[in-house]
Amino acid sequence: MVQSVFAVAATLGEGPVWIGDALWFVDIKAHRLYRFDPATGTAQHWTAPDQIGWVLPTEAGDMVAGVKTGLHRFDPASGVFTLLHDPEPEHPGNRLNDAATDAKGRIWFGTMDDSEAGLTGRLHRHADGVTQDSGLPPVAITNGPAISADGTMLYHTDTLGKRIWRAAINDDGSLGAPVLHIEIEDGAGHPDGCVLDSENCLWTGLFGGWAVRRYDPAGALLQSVRFPVGNITKIAFGGPDLRTAYATTARKGLDPAALAEQPEAGNLFAFDPGVAGLPVTPAKL
Repeated sequence: MVQSVFAVAATLGEGPVWIGDALWFVDIKAHRLYRFDPATGTAQHWTAPDQIGWVLPTEAGDMVAGVKTGLHRFDPASGVFTLLHDPEPEHPGNRLNDAATDAKGRIWFGTMDDSEAGLTGRLHRHADGVTQDSGLPPVAITNGPAISADGTMLYHTDTLGKRIWRAAINDDGSLGAPVLHIEIEDGAGHPDGCVLDSENCLWTGLFGGWAVRRYDPAGALLQSVRFPVGNITKIAFGGPDLRTAYATTARKGLDPAALAEQPEAGNLFAFDPGVAGLPVTPAKL
């Protein structure tokens, strides 16, 4: 059963990730980063210097954040964001949107057109202090990426195209040719953030689809979890055994009538997925 566990009413909740004993997530449009403590049901928050899409833990014990202006190091103790690198100075209208680390600690992150129209979104790889374009075709809104447990396969979402692609990750970090993995049918919403579980099945939030879906390694639909709100952006596996699924949602695009129908829109939700997730590998900056 899906339950609201934190009434944050985010405009655009995103980027959930389990770090230590807490669930971290963002409200992109509010420039806010949250740390939710399930034990108390309360959260701390910090203000980012611009729209923030995600945070990930680092080997150094702090965090790396994807902000509109680029990759930042984030220190939770001081609340300070320090710019590390702007991957796309030639695209000031872009922002960073979603990210994941692979088994080697490389950061895979996507950019997107903040107006959600131009095909300027790219998937990048950050490793050994260097950011490189992955070579995948540009899209308007990138989502995911998600990485298989063995680090050999990357899944990448073209949200407006309603397609999730897979590409082999070579030893040097380059990608093989993308192959269509999942296509979302008309009327089911748009695929948003995705993540892999311990059985190598892919979960994706459906923006405007009122559900989270689970697909098997071949791309066949296994399960659909219905929500009381329409815009589900991404899930993360958390808890001491990584067997609780937390889901971020969004109020973005909902008019007063829709908000009246969905009073919990934008909240953080949780449910039992029936399977464990994968631990997050700290990033190597």
